[in-house]
Amino acid sequence: MELQEILETTGTCRFYARESVPAAVLARVLDAARYAPSGGNRHPVRLIAVRDPEKRRQLAAWYLPLWKAYLKNVRAADPAAGKVPQLVANADHFAEHLAEVPVLIVVCAVLADLYATDRGLGRLSIVGGASVYPAVQNLLLKAREEGLGTALTTLLCAEEERVQELLSIPAGVVTAALVALGKPERGFPQRLRRRPLAEVAFADRYGQSFGA
Repeated sequence: MELQEILETTGTCRFYARESVPAAVLARVLDAARYAPSGGNRHPVRLIAVRDPEKRRQLAAWYLPLWKAYLKNVRAADPAAGKVPQLVANADHFAEHLAEVPVLIVVCAVLADLYATDRGLGRLSIVGGASVYPAVQNLLLKAREEGLGTALTTLLCAEEERVQELLSIPAGVVTAALVALGKPERGFPQRLRRRPLAEVAFADRYGQSFGA
């Protein structure tokens, strides 16, 4: 596959076939994460590929109430809606069936290897993620090349202490995301819908369209 096709068709997969992921394929997907950049070249990311059915069921059990609480807020924000939008309905199906996804990858980060240069700005710090999420994106793109669907979520991070205990994650290592991985039941999108370039890329100052 050409890189552009991979970029344009790596969507969030909400429906998975009940097929196992071969170990060699999973290894290639995980290996791709190693080549992402990170601050100070410290590479803080650690990945736990959870295939054990009991552990997947437990992770899913913790995830579901977090999703339901979010869904309740979505519905409360639009009480006039006659039904849940399809996108939210698909995400609800995903949450209800998370334990059935063949592989759940818990993305972790070694805190001592993160350097957040924006901590003193009096707002939510985001820079530390620059040493984590490029590795996640590598994983997502490699999975697409291998014909596997993925879904990236951070909801489960709210249950970090219990996840750490379940997966024997040591002190000083935190959770950063959960990636569901498996064969997509409904195939891949032909092309993702995104904002036009003029709305997201600017020339010389914010708001001045790049014009490409």
